[in-house]
Amino acid sequence: MSPRSRDTPQQPPVGQPRRPAVGVPERLLIACGPLGPRLPATTVASALARGICDAGRQEPDICLLSVQDDSSAGIRELLEELDFEKRMLRARAVVIGAERLTERTLAGSVTFEIATRARQGGVPAYAVTGENALEAFDARILDLQMILQARSRGSLLTAGRKLAALS
Repeated sequence: MSPRSRDTPQQPPVGQPRRPAVGVPERLLIACGPLGPRLPATTVASALARGICDAGRQEPDICLLSVQDDSSAGIRELLEELDFEKRMLRARAVVIGAERLTERTLAGSVTFEIATRARQGGVPAYAVTGENALEAFDARILDLQMILQARSRGSLLTAGRKLAALS
């Protein structure tokens, strides 16, 4: 073995899932609500999870979001009931599913709260949305690594595969 091969990390053969370093979480956390009336949260989460698993990743942890009270206290209460903080800190990354991302609707939203907690916890965050109207600056403020648009079950599967490859 040459000295160079000892120092260079080995990549898995094409088609085989890569293994995380010891102690690095492997599981993704999907935190999502509906992407519209035709894509309820359960459909969104299952399609993303299927795409992630199809790409060779471990089945993700799924956190379905249904915010009845969209006040900051209501959002905090929902996330507390879901044990979100602990689940997020055990995850490799958080995938946020939201119907629409716009600057005007972000402040005080569950999406904003999750992205903020992920940033503060050092957990990478990605978003999947039906409509992305955020400017690059707004996405950077939220520290979203990538925003993918998906408006159908098929595009959600594709988004899941892309996320599996990135995270």
